[in-house]
Amino acid sequence: MATDNKNKVLNVPHLRFPEFSGEWERKRLKDVCNIRTGNKNTQDKSDNGIYPFYVRSQIVERINSWTFDGEAILTAGDGVGVGKVFHYSTGKIGVHQRVYILSDFKCDGKYLYSYFAGNFYNRVKRMSAKNSVDSVRMEMIADMPIALPSIEEQKKIGHLLALLDDRIATQNKIIEKLQSLIKGLAAQLTQSGTPNVRLCDCLECHSSTLQENCVSATGSYPVYGATGLIGYTNGYAYNGESILIVKDGSGVGSLSYANDCYSVIGTLNYLTAKGKYSVLYLYYALMAFNFTPYITGMAIPHIYFKDYGKAKVFCPSIENQIRIASLLHNIEQKLVVEQNLIISLSAQKSYLLRMLFI
Repeated sequence: MATDNKNKVLNVPHLRFPEFSGEWERKRLKDVCNIRTGNKNTQDKSDNGIYPFYVRSQIVERINSWTFDGEAILTAGDGVGVGKVFHYSTGKIGVHQRVYILSDFKCDGKYLYSYFAGNFYNRVKRMSAKNSVDSVRMEMIADMPIALPSIEEQKKIGHLLALLDDRIATQNKIIEKLQSLIKGLAAQLTQSGTPNVRLCDCLECHSSTLQENCVSATGSYPVYGATGLIGYTNGYAYNGESILIVKDGSGVGSLSYANDCYSVIGTLNYLTAKGKYSVLYLYYALMAFNFTPYITGMAIPHIYFKDYGKAKVFCPSIENQIRIASLLHNIEQKLVVEQNLIISLSAQKSYLLRMLFI
């Protein structure tokens, strides 16, 4: 909240459209909307259904019967999507029985959606007795406080944030299409001939004993883990081009390319080229490679280079390897630009959510 020149705390946000003034009114969500749950089951979905079907994930399914008709906000009532899955919808929709429906708004729906989606997760975390939140009680939503300006100001805030959400959604589609293009071209270009070289003849596998608790938030050189950059150290294990591959855990077989001084923790191997082979080409060849037959272990899946290293891939002349790798790398650099843009858009949205609401 802001303060006036007498240091009185005012019931207004820090950032505001200049044409509005006056303090905001405090209410609870149960005062401004109706709250109930859906009535459908997961097995009711139909791939070619007439209506959108909101379940407990970001994925919107289809269904042939509807639960609700009108403007609504949907959020997961249990499961991994608690406090993280939100949808804004208008029209006829099917809704899972463990999804909450907020409707019949006495305020601007898009304003409420932005406020609710931006603040509800922190609320359920505070109200949960456990470290993880696995279900939502009705009162968690109903008694959630909300501050409301005039309806005109609500509409202006809601419209601005809706435009930003649309831009983020568009950016996500751009990223998805580029990722699909890279994977498709990688498969087409690196599998255009008969496999002729074993992976163990063109790549050398290196392991690491570095543990995550030895990694710092600051340092001279990056350290990579299964999720990407996880911290820094003051020394490095390797300097140069390599393929980083997750060798165990849920992301087994996931790849990334590195070309700097770095280290990895023990859940990764790093692969370097032997002889006259392009590491970057082999990275794209492995992107199209099927690791599934080489996965072992039930509780924790593993892959071992001694197993998949016996498989063959297609390697053309070094000149063609470099040509193919350069083409794909240029597209991937475009992908990095688009990914950085969505990071900026998301940061902008987070800032506005902090500053435009109380």
